[in-house]
Parts: sequence; C-alpha cells; structure tokens
Amino acid sequence: MSTEVRTRREQARRRRSRAFLGAFALVVAVLGVVGLAGAAVTTAQGPRVTHVSVDPDAAVTAAGSRMIFTTTQSLADVDPAQVTVTPATDFTVDTSGRSVGVRFTQPLWDDTAYTVTIDGLTGVGGGPAASVRESFTTPPLQSFLLQRGGDGDTIFRTDLAGDAAIPVYTNAHIEDFRATASHLVVATLGDDGDSHLIVTDLDGQNERELPLPGAGTVTNLQSADKGDLIGYTFTDAAVGTAGAREALLFTASLTAAQQDDEPTPVLRTGGESRVDDWRFVPATDSILMLTYDGALTLVSPSGGAPVALGNAVSIDGVARGSTTAVVERVDGPVAVDLATAQETPLPATDPALGQVNATVPLVGGDTLRVLAVVDGFTVTSTTVNVVDGTGAARPVFAIEPTDVLLQSCVSPSGRYAAFLIAPDAVSNPYDGYQLPLPERVQTHVVSLADGDEVVALSGFDISWCQTPPRG
Repeated sequence: MSTEVRTRREQARRRRSRAFLGAFALVVAVLGVVGLAGAAVTTAQGPRVTHVSVDPDAAVTAAGSRMIFTTTQSLADVDPAQVTVTPATDFTVDTSGRSVGVRFTQPLWDDTAYTVTIDGLTGVGGGPAASVRESFTTPPLQSFLLQRGGDGDTIFRTDLAGDAAIPVYTNAHIEDFRATASHLVVATLGDDGDSHLIVTDLDGQNERELPLPGAGTVTNLQSADKGDLIGYTFTDAAVGTAGAREALLFTASLTAAQQDDEPTPVLRTGGESRVDDWRFVPATDSILMLTYDGALTLVSPSGGAPVALGNAVSIDGVARGSTTAVVERVDGPVAVDLATAQETPLPATDPALGQVNATVPLVGGDTLRVLAVVDGFTVTSTTVNVVDGTGAARPVFAIEPTDVLLQSCVSPSGRYAAFLIAPDAVSNPYDGYQLPLPERVQTHVVSLADGDEVVALSGFDISWCQTPPRG
C-alpha cells in the first residue's frame, strides 16, 4: 500500500473522529442546557411533591403515625406554624433532605377525611416558596370482642355497626385476651386448671403457645400501646408452698424471632415484688406497678433504676399517648406526670352528682368518671361524666338502676367510650371462670363528643381496654 493511500485514509479517520467529537460535545452541551433549564424551572417553581406516604389503618389504632412528603428539592426546615391539619389534631414536624414528615401524636378519628397543608415550603438554596396540600381518609374502626358460651368461647372482630361480626378464634375456655398491632394473645385455661397463653395472627391463624414461667395461673394480661410486647402477673400452681411465686409480673414479646424466649420477670429491687396492679407507660419501656405493700414504683425492664412514687391505693390508668397516670392516694385521686414525678390533685365534682366509683384518664387532662348517688345502702342513680380541669362534669352515659357497670374504656383516639354492663343484675348469675363475670353482658359504645350511643354489642373485653374487667 502506497504512502499516499495511507495518508488519505488517516486523514479521513481524523475527519470522522473530529466530526464525532464535535457532535458528542454538542449533545452534551444541549443536555447540559436542558438540565440547567430544568433545574432553573424547578427552582423557579419551588419544591413540588413527588410522593406522599401515610398508613391510615395504623393512624387510627396507635399514636405516632406519620405522613411523609417527598419533594423535588432539599428542603429548608419546616416550622410547625407552617403546617395545618384539618380536622385539628396535635402533631410534630421533622425535615430531612427532600422529605418533611408530619407525626400525629395521638391516634386519629376513624372514618374521617384529614387534610394536611404545608405553606411556605422552600428549598435549602432559597428560591420561591410553595404550598402543598394532601388528603387521606381513615378507615372505619375495627375492634375485637369476647363472648363466652356453653359450646366454647369465641373472639369476634366487629365494626361499630355491630351487624358484621366475624369469629376469628374459638377455644373451650378463654379467660381473657388482648390485641396488639399484629397479634391476638389469648389467656386460656386447660383441663388441669393451669393457664396457657395462645398467640395467633389477627385473623386467628398460625396458632402457637407462648412459654410461661411454669405451671400456674395468668392474670391481669395487658399489651403495650405499640409493638408486640405483653405483660401479665403469674402465680404458681403450688402457691402457698415454700419458694412458690405469687402475683409476679412478667413481660414477653410476641414476635416470631422471640417466640421461644423465656418470659422476663419484672422485679422491684430491694422491696416487695408481688403486684396488685400495673400498667405499661406509653412510648417508653417503663412499667408502673403497685405492689402488695402499697408502694407505687416506676420500673424499667431494660435495667434502669426504679423510681419510688410513694404509696397508693389503686392505679386508675395512664392516659393514652402520654405519661400522665391517675392514681388513688389515701387522701384522694391525683394525676402523676411519670416523666417528672410531679403530681396534681384531681378537681372535685359537685357532691350532688354522687361519689366517684371509677376514673379513666383522657388525653389533655380531662377524666371520665363514674358517679353514683347513694341513699343509705341503695344506689339510686349512676352516670358517667367527662370532667374537665375545673371539676365541671358533662354526662355522657346513664346506667339503669337494675343494671351494673363493670368497666369503662376509651378508644385509642378518645372519640368513643365503651361501657361494660351487666343487665338485670339480680337475675344475672356469675359464671365459674377464674375471671368471673355475669353470664349476660353488653358493651355499649358511646360518642364522647355528644353522649350518643353508637352501638350495643354482646360480649366483653373490647380490644380498646388496656386491662381486663374486674368482675
């Protein structure tokens, strides 16, 4: 091949290479211009929402659910004053990168449309502000209820219409049960008289048995507001003999990874550990326990030092989503802030309304109180009242003189209360269970806003209740 031919070919290759590089550079330049233009448009428009995440089902059952907005830009910190939630509910706000989260501090109302608006949303680098507005609807509230019967005891799932109850679990002898976010835990009694703890999914499937400390009896079964943690008091079958355990508190996890773990004892260091009553403290790993010696103590199963809170007669309850407990002292009821140990006496109600038989703490400082008017040894009237911080009472439910109120519970959001009634108490004998109840019981669900009855359900242990009925 001649030198002239090789030279012409090399020149042609160089020309093609220059043409390719020129075209490539032009494409890169165009793409760069487009990208800069897009960025300029994005900046000029302000942040825009590309994705919204929210779980309406979780929002009605537990505190702390979140609505997360993901945007086109890294965001400047959002102040809570920029956020509006309709209907109004308490919330907190956090900003991270291109996302802003609105956390609802209390469970939301069921079957309700919520709208979240964020005004003045800006990028980290400045630019124009934008507003975002998104809505979601919470589902109708579901709950579980227990019915005892001669052919076995059954846990039902039901809505507040009350006409679509679905049986989910049946056992020959169910003493009590609790529902967590993902499981049912059922306290049963075997033919030998010993307790068993059965764990199932929320539809009653995948039944398994939870290890207990030994052969004996489980009482005061409770579940934490969040997660799959439960607790109960346990008494050995051989109670009364040397070394036997009585009314000791244990906790256990319902997660599959810990299903074979031994239960964890909760002991009061240096003092009486037999438990008369107890409660989980929401959003913490702490437990409030009242022991046989009358000592009220805040303990941490993870090993923190116990906090002595004086003596008490009983624990009325801990307001959902808070650290405020209402307890009965010898000289009257008080609200105790378990985060600071500060306490405030509850305001008295008008004596004409009757004496206080029971108190349930509500979020925000109000209480639900059962007031009975007594003439000698005869109860002439019983009402349940929402009582505010001044002692002013608003009646929401009345009990017939022939009936008996066994328990009062509040739904997770505080929208409803459930009242367990034994109708016609004189002719309504108790059953033979270790947790004895009248053979006929009804659960009345009432709206606390106006006192209207929503539904009356046959059965007890509605899954809003944090403790079993006292019988």
